[in-house]
Amino acid sequence: MEGFTVWLTGLSGAGKTTIATLLASELERRGRLVEHLDGDVVRRQLSPELGFSRADRDSNIERIGWLASRCTRLGAAVLVSAISPYRETRERCRAMIEEFGGFVEVFVSVSVDECRQRDPKGLYERALAGDIVNFTGVSDPYEPPANPDLTLHTAREEPRQSAERALDKLSELGLVRPALGA
Repeated sequence: MEGFTVWLTGLSGAGKTTIATLLASELERRGRLVEHLDGDVVRRQLSPELGFSRADRDSNIERIGWLASRCTRLGAAVLVSAISPYRETRERCRAMIEEFGGFVEVFVSVSVDECRQRDPKGLYERALAGDIVNFTGVSDPYEPPANPDLTLHTAREEPRQSAERALDKLSELGLVRPALGA
């Protein structure tokens, strides 16, 4: 079975990890080998020396992209949930991954205000107060995808609906088989 990567990008608190977790469960239920690369986890494990400058963010995302390309090469369904704020860096990751399989860019779209309301750690409030510098969407830019394969509007739909829409897109692209009875 051909490997592929679903790259979920969006602001902190947009719902990327929640959607990826739901997708992973369904893909595993359908018999796929799944690897979920969460931006926070990968940063902690592989990039603890990096800060949040543009160069450090790019390095972190490129490491995730390289790892995703290796897993894709081995036939896994890779789910990346990482802010990945810069278009150019996402495009470099796409190029690495597409050498070995499909790449599906999913924009998890939600406003900064909505993310701020959801934020259990209070990071947005701290960033708005100036206590956190280089915070994506507040004091550092987020460049939304120009032409994502799928846009999920998590302020208007529940996480399960978003995951189902992503699965439908994967089926449409021929990367997964439709669910039984679909």
